[in-house]
Amino acid sequence: MNGCELLAPAGNLQKLKLAVYFGADAVYLGGKAFSLRSFADNFTREELSEALTYAHGRGKKVYVTVNVFAKNDDFGALGEYLCFLEDAGADAVILSDLGVLRLCRRVAPRLAVHISTQANTLNAEAAAMWQELGARRVVLARELSLSEIARIHAENPTLELEAFVHGAMCISYSGRCLLSDYLDGRSSNRGACVQACRWNYRIQSAERESGEWLDLEEDERGSYLLNSKDLNMSGYLREMAEAGICSFKIEGRMKSEYYLATVINAYRRILNGGDRKAMQGELSCAAHREYTTAYAFGRRGDTVSYENSQTRGSCEYIANVLSCSDRRVTVEMRNRFFEGETLEVLSPGEMFGKEVRVADLRDGADERCTDALKVQEHYSFSCELPLRAGDLLRRRRKETI
Repeated sequence: MNGCELLAPAGNLQKLKLAVYFGADAVYLGGKAFSLRSFADNFTREELSEALTYAHGRGKKVYVTVNVFAKNDDFGALGEYLCFLEDAGADAVILSDLGVLRLCRRVAPRLAVHISTQANTLNAEAAAMWQELGARRVVLARELSLSEIARIHAENPTLELEAFVHGAMCISYSGRCLLSDYLDGRSSNRGACVQACRWNYRIQSAERESGEWLDLEEDERGSYLLNSKDLNMSGYLREMAEAGICSFKIEGRMKSEYYLATVINAYRRILNGGDRKAMQGELSCAAHREYTTAYAFGRRGDTVSYENSQTRGSCEYIANVLSCSDRRVTVEMRNRFFEGETLEVLSPGEMFGKEVRVADLRDGADERCTDALKVQEHYSFSCELPLRAGDLLRRRRKETI
């Protein structure tokens, strides 16, 4: 799997830096407009320029999503934005609309183009057409099996193929959905999805005089009839590479820093030849829905979770390491912790999985305390481990719900 790219989401600049630190080869992100994740923080032009400088300075790539389903009135601003991305040095732009692709080839001819999964590329002929139109890479539809991917690659050997390997899946076909628009007036296809498919629904019988509301149930296990499982292909990266995938994509521009660190770290270690079974267990440390390999092996009936909306994961995110020197670590608190307890290190380096006991706990004013309870407050405590800025601390839960 040497040479395969690990591609991570970056909802803001802090998450981009975290993704780079934990081993992503490239990140994808969106600007303040024309992206299908309007509720992520996203990047101003100044932040995008800073992100490009930061990533390129560390040998990483940045792909910018411009995958909105564009309307006529969008094109004036779109043209100017594409020119900006080309001049800023974006490594590629991710598009889904033919008109936007045509505009990009005309106004920003040096800007590499990747075709979004929203374009629903399902066959070799469509892939060939995108390449003829100037695309360097196609992000394949999620509804493909490995054998179908292999055929697309065999017929288009010079076209780069990217596929999702981990994260939330949309219940609709490759993300083309109107449910959010119908129920909340916010269009998924314009970047404003409210994830109405995750809501808990009830029904009312017109035949009952009481007019009582009834829960939708599936064998008494819940009412999440539109709730997709989370994709997890961590056990099959070699098979994906052999099928022709050159970029392994993680979903999650709106996920937490802890989630991203956990997932990126696990996939990086697998790609580097680490213990695959152990890393598959590591992926349960962050909140997720029930896992599935979805369509990879041709099965279509294992993508909906009837059990619940989401498990909280086997670990709790405690703090970010800011600095460590003279046998003392300074952290930024995310969840409450206490003097005397033992925390676990999440790191891309050798300290991964090590334990540190909280001793001589002090607050931001360097006053002794026993309880770190202020969110985002800086605390310090004794530490024998050579932790690094960027490492995270977590707590193992006694039980997982």
